[in-house]
Amino acid sequence: MVTLLLTTAPADAAVYRYVDKHGQVHFTDQPEHSGYRKLVKTWKGWREPSYDVRQFRQNQKRFAPLIAEKAREYQLPDALLHAIVTAESAYDPDALSSAGAAGLMQLMPATARRFGVANRNNPRANVDGGTRYLKELLGMFDNDMQLALAAYNAGENAVIRNGNRIPPYPETRNYVRKVMDYYRRYTRKRPDAFGAAVTAGGPVR
Repeated sequence: MVTLLLTTAPADAAVYRYVDKHGQVHFTDQPEHSGYRKLVKTWKGWREPSYDVRQFRQNQKRFAPLIAEKAREYQLPDALLHAIVTAESAYDPDALSSAGAAGLMQLMPATARRFGVANRNNPRANVDGGTRYLKELLGMFDNDMQLALAAYNAGENAVIRNGNRIPPYPETRNYVRKVMDYYRRYTRKRPDAFGAAVTAGGPVR
């Protein structure tokens, strides 16, 4: 999984990269500790951005039409799908997690079978299956976006067992915060992508 947190920053802002102990890659322009490595210098000493950042931008543009198509088909905000894809794979169609999740929306084998996705690395099949799963979760939890995201990460049974609340798992709570933050950023960038039928809610419960 790749974490990308790039704010709307001045042109001289730097981008930093950090690989944590689980092998997850994090990008940000606001490093939180000394483990982050600078990838892009200021205007006083520019260097080429890392391959990872360039590839992210290229793939984001490449898959935007597919994401917009599936958002329209299943009547979801494309900003929400972009937020999930950003958090799950950073638009890498070949992404594979240590837990076995694969593709743009990081489908587990059981989820892929459930939604008829034969090839999880096929972008169209992956986004279709992931979007249908998200749509089902939103219906299950009365269009509560945070609960649907928690279920996408931890499974719907974990949310149900916790009394239809976000499970107290640090990974899941962090995931919900991260996706909600991306969602709001994408929504501000594309106001027309906001879906009024889906309630974003307030702070993570």
